[in-house]
Amino acid sequence: MGYSGQLPALGAGETILWRGKPQKKGFIATRCLSMLPIAAVWLVLDLQFILQAAGSGSMMLLPFFALHLMPVWIWLGSAVTSVRRWKNTMYYATNRRIIIQSGFLAVNETSVYYKDIRNVQIRVGLLDKMFGTGDIIFDDGCYHHNRRHRNIPVHMFEDLEDAREVYARIQKTVLDMQTDMEYPNAYRPEQNPGYGTDYRF
Repeated sequence: MGYSGQLPALGAGETILWRGKPQKKGFIATRCLSMLPIAAVWLVLDLQFILQAAGSGSMMLLPFFALHLMPVWIWLGSAVTSVRRWKNTMYYATNRRIIIQSGFLAVNETSVYYKDIRNVQIRVGLLDKMFGTGDIIFDDGCYHHNRRHRNIPVHMFEDLEDAREVYARIQKTVLDMQTDMEYPNAYRPEQNPGYGTDYRF
């Protein structure tokens, strides 16, 4: 899969049910194209002022514009590091949790336990349609805020080729796990054995 990192550390009785990786083309394209329009417009506007400042000999403004070009540097950094980030990205689903490995220089590992997942969603954006991929989003109460002040879940599997299949499997596992938590086997009457729990994926 193009990944040479370590398998996640598993707890006693924990097994990996599924593992996967983002599609390389879609992953890199998303990081190269998502901010490109903003970065391009920003660069064109700033270049006009930079050229005017250079023409008038006002070189003292150049440090300001170097800082003002931050959206361009962010886009450039995302594009340049995308291949390395793809190599370090790996997704796992165990019988207890979701594991996301990602990073640039170091590999960070994040866990989302099924019991904490409020909702599982699948998202297929414009770039996903172009590359035949999709994102699986795990709503566990952890959010970041976008420019429109909307809560965006932090944890997700990005740019998966088999996103719909993985989504269906994970959604079933989350439902099974949470149903067992609400209706534990020990409290079920014999004539009602309860939900058909199956963690085999």
